[in-house]
Amino acid sequence: MSFKEYDKKTYIADLARDFSARRISKRDFMKKVGLAGVGFSAFSAGLLGNTRPFRGTGLVGDAAFAQDAEMTKWLKDVSGPFKGQKIRYTSEATPPTVVLDKLKGEFTEATGIEVEIEIVPLEQVLAKATQDVQGQLGSYDLYYLDQSWVATFSQDTVDPVQYYKDKPDLAMPGFDFDDFSKPLVSGLAEYEGKWVGIPFDIPIFMLMYRQDVLEKHGIKVPTTPEEFTAAIKQITEAEKANGMYGTGLQAKSGHYSLECDWTQMVWNEGGSIFGSDKKFKGNDEAAIRGLQLYQEWVKYAPPESLNSTWDGQFQMMAAGQSAIVQSWDEFFPGLDADDSKVKGLWMPAKPLVGKALRPTSEVGFGEIPNYAHQGGSVLGLSKYSKNVDAAWLFMQWACSKDIMVRCTLGGGFAPMRLSAFNDERVKAKAVVGPGTTRHLDMVQWIIDNNMASEPDMPLWAGFSNNEIPVNLGKLLTGQDFGGDAKKCMDTVAAAIDAAVADAGL
Repeated sequence: MSFKEYDKKTYIADLARDFSARRISKRDFMKKVGLAGVGFSAFSAGLLGNTRPFRGTGLVGDAAFAQDAEMTKWLKDVSGPFKGQKIRYTSEATPPTVVLDKLKGEFTEATGIEVEIEIVPLEQVLAKATQDVQGQLGSYDLYYLDQSWVATFSQDTVDPVQYYKDKPDLAMPGFDFDDFSKPLVSGLAEYEGKWVGIPFDIPIFMLMYRQDVLEKHGIKVPTTPEEFTAAIKQITEAEKANGMYGTGLQAKSGHYSLECDWTQMVWNEGGSIFGSDKKFKGNDEAAIRGLQLYQEWVKYAPPESLNSTWDGQFQMMAAGQSAIVQSWDEFFPGLDADDSKVKGLWMPAKPLVGKALRPTSEVGFGEIPNYAHQGGSVLGLSKYSKNVDAAWLFMQWACSKDIMVRCTLGGGFAPMRLSAFNDERVKAKAVVGPGTTRHLDMVQWIIDNNMASEPDMPLWAGFSNNEIPVNLGKLLTGQDFGGDAKKCMDTVAAAIDAAVADAGL
């Protein structure tokens, strides 16, 4: 590692510690780490100081957790030389990590290898991982890697595909790398032909609707933004007196959740965030159409939408205040929980399809316009681990077909493996109730066909958490711009284009 690289990672680790201690603001933190070349995906940046849209109330009980006998036998047979070793893994509270923490005792019982899963806020995950690779310390054996960190940590992790070939005596039978969803591998895990880690988590947008409400008013499930607008207007006019609106939004001023909604509107109108000339395009004709339509949607959403992030949006759905929403698939299991007021009433559907998508040849910074906003992460094996083979056994176990299924059963969230979507145990949970998986067929289709990605650039996390949602909030709440969407986005364009130019991007 060069001195320059060493110095940069020291700087990043120091920044993360300063933010954790609240010595610097979130805005300054994201700006400085972005300039250092290590950003956050916009989704993960939105989690700094916040929680993710994971509904813990959707979890099922221990009855779903039954270790596969063949797995246990293999672990006992192969783990003898590593008994007594301890491995450490640090992560933010992703759904699979939360469930995996409940299952790790089974691995220890079979192998004698102790596992410590340290769940900390995302900025601390970055600080700990960066400090570890900077000094090649091996304090952590496995890393949670936000998708935007994959390039930065690519030289610090072991390629799992290659290691599987190099260590046949430790290779889990039937691990099957071809079983991982191809869009997730290419979009999350690979960098310059190498697997930096294994896909581990994928929140993604889908349409959700109250079947009973649509049937009551004779409305078909909307498939386009225009149909969606007509449906939420009709429902609001008919049900507002009863406390129900057509939709609910995550439109909090200055929060990344608002940017997520806006991005989807831009893509659906055939627009993009950047052009191939690397200029901001959120103020062109297509993007303005999308924002103007969103301004219309605000009229048919509870007023608290303007002060709500994803948590508030979920609460509107769970409380019966909204009837049709396009947002995170992770909401769905919580809607079916035993304590839910709307248990069994929500249904999943494909995302809205608007105008023809802008081709990737006409956009910049790796942006992929599509109809379903996503944010994902991978699990990486540290090159500096002092117990790399013990950690490799755990990584294979954690990402195996059986454990991926059981993590899904524990939370109802989307698995990374194709076989998990089709596993009999997962299919059996496709019924109304806690930990439901009745939405996962739809989620799999969306991942394979509609997965969209925001720009991949160091400054993007800052733009998507500051300039864009701050100005959007001023527009939507009437604080500025006089309701003029074009004026709002011209202001954003001027600020972003200047920052991109100053950074030499």
